[in-house]
Amino acid sequence: MANEISRRTFVKGLAAGAASLVALGALEKIGSSGGAAVGAAAGGSSGASLSAEELSSVAASSGLTFTPGTYSASAKGIQSDVTVTMTFDETKILSVDIDVSGETPDVGGKIGDQMAQKILTAQSADVDAVSTATVTSNAIRQAAADCMSQASGTTVTLGGGSSGEAAAAEDWLGSAPEIADGDITETLDTDILVVGIGTSGWPALMTAAEAGAKVLAIEKGAAPIDVRGDMGAIGTKWQKETEQRFPEMAIDKMEAIEDIVRYGTGYVQFDLIRFWADHSAETVEWIGDILERSGKYFMQHEGGLGNQNYPERDKAYATGHSPHKTDAYADDSSVSYASVFTEHMEELGYPDAIRCNTALVRLIQDDAGKVIGAIAQDTEDQHYIRINTAKGVIMCSGGYLMNTPMMNALQPMTQEMKVQVRIGSKGDGSGIKAMLWAGAEFDPIHTSMMFNRACVKPDETAGAETTGEWFWFGEQPFLKVNLKGERFMNESGPYEFQLHAMEMQPGHTYCDIFDANNKEYTRQFEEVGCCRLWDFDNGAIPNRYYDSCWESNEALIESGYLQKADSLEELAEKLNIPVDAFVRTVERYNALCAAGKDEDYGKAPHRMTPVDTAPYYGIRTCAWHLTTLDGVRINTDMQVLREDGSVIEGLYAAGDCSGGFFANNYPNLFTGLACGRSMTFGRHAAQVLSGV
Repeated sequence: MANEISRRTFVKGLAAGAASLVALGALEKIGSSGGAAVGAAAGGSSGASLSAEELSSVAASSGLTFTPGTYSASAKGIQSDVTVTMTFDETKILSVDIDVSGETPDVGGKIGDQMAQKILTAQSADVDAVSTATVTSNAIRQAAADCMSQASGTTVTLGGGSSGEAAAAEDWLGSAPEIADGDITETLDTDILVVGIGTSGWPALMTAAEAGAKVLAIEKGAAPIDVRGDMGAIGTKWQKETEQRFPEMAIDKMEAIEDIVRYGTGYVQFDLIRFWADHSAETVEWIGDILERSGKYFMQHEGGLGNQNYPERDKAYATGHSPHKTDAYADDSSVSYASVFTEHMEELGYPDAIRCNTALVRLIQDDAGKVIGAIAQDTEDQHYIRINTAKGVIMCSGGYLMNTPMMNALQPMTQEMKVQVRIGSKGDGSGIKAMLWAGAEFDPIHTSMMFNRACVKPDETAGAETTGEWFWFGEQPFLKVNLKGERFMNESGPYEFQLHAMEMQPGHTYCDIFDANNKEYTRQFEEVGCCRLWDFDNGAIPNRYYDSCWESNEALIESGYLQKADSLEELAEKLNIPVDAFVRTVERYNALCAAGKDEDYGKAPHRMTPVDTAPYYGIRTCAWHLTTLDGVRINTDMQVLREDGSVIEGLYAAGDCSGGFFANNYPNLFTGLACGRSMTFGRHAAQVLSGV
């Protein structure tokens, strides 16, 4: 039987005579001297190799002996298979080549060099992950361990790396970097600096430009990020048109505000929520008019509240607005919200207002604590830039979803519920950290936006270390059972209520169960918001239609995620859940459906749909993590606050890096609330600074 070698048992193995402890000292020497030479190769591959001098200084490395040669292995990353190729002599790893060309360019696609050097320097696959690209890092680590297993004939396993308990203990905040004046090779002057171009950054930038301000935006990615497609507002002209036909969709503003406060259990600022309710209509109309004037988009209000004959436990609000491409541009992939906004900036005379591949390093403050600029770094040639601001900095830098140490320390429960699928936010927490270094106060409750739209295979469970697939169908209120085969909740309501209930179950995972009649049932459910699969009551187009969604489901069947069976017993076996308990659960559920009343969990009658017609379907469902929602405290002028409530002059924040609006969960029955909040606050911050 192959030996099991992990990071935790490494030293023990050495003491048993597998290798000399001299190797550890040699490796530490290489690591401290930066001895590995790294260079990027074409096609997204990266490599690292030891020089002749370094080779002569390395003793037996990992306690293993290798069959000399070159070995390759692949593992699943966030968007592709990551391939690692390693060359060995009898005792050492000589070179590491990593192909991450299929990963997200601005995230996992740029860490190949860094991970190659880590592996070579440590002479181990069990190295720390890059905190902003954990999934890709772990794929690299796994593939590297596979290469070592092939070369040594010994099964090499991984320890914790920078995940789990080890990462939770890391100092995620650290100290503000000290950049010497002599290291700054470029200086820029502007009135207003916008940090980050996305859902809040675009409105801030365009508003400042329309006011004629001297404005500059920096974006760490290679291109600006697009805004979210669901824009939440109260009182728009499109919403009023819907209300003329459907008076029941009119929104009582104070009721809506109070409901959002209730979702946050009071850990929110009432005045910020009221500001969104009072000003969101103007913002969404302004954004919508820019899009419609381009001739490339038209706006629709998503008019739907669900079945009013059977009111749900949790009230829905028809706040959503979505842009859709006009027929002439429906198939033009070059057209996006961001492309229209770029054209708008050019029309305003600001063709070069956005500087991409430029990352914030830290904020600059004067002796009184006022923010007077920022230090940034060009991510391509690494030179430092000083940006002086006459009026202020608007932080639109996003949350910290991609920062594993922050997530482990601040949101361990989220880490247990989530599965790595397609990326939502690219926020790495750098903007929040910069504001905390400047004296800002952080929200006391750390919160995320999660959808039950991810899945894993039948032998897997939820967790940040698991890579799964997207499962759009997961938000439909079908029967859901835990891994014991038992029902445990009302399947309707806010997505996160279901996910939080899932956190209380074994494996933090549940199974969605439905039958051959699922298409009919999805229409009967009368869902709202982004999970609706049919036209809204007022004729508005949904984000996705049923037929498109089912095509994805068929692909999930082919790839082994969604299970299809001719009997309930067979389905339970395929899902690896207890057969007898599952069959009893379905029989009980079907009886409740027939009676028209959910005596067990109180689900509305029109959503009590039986599982009685083969073929039967089941899938293990978990959380898709879209973004974090906690940030620094702000007032209604979007000024950043200290712990004592005083204002940090010159510093403003909007979007996911700002706080005070959400706590504990995201109230998704207010469609587009997060997007509408971000747009409204980004626009207002620019209005304040521009004197509009």
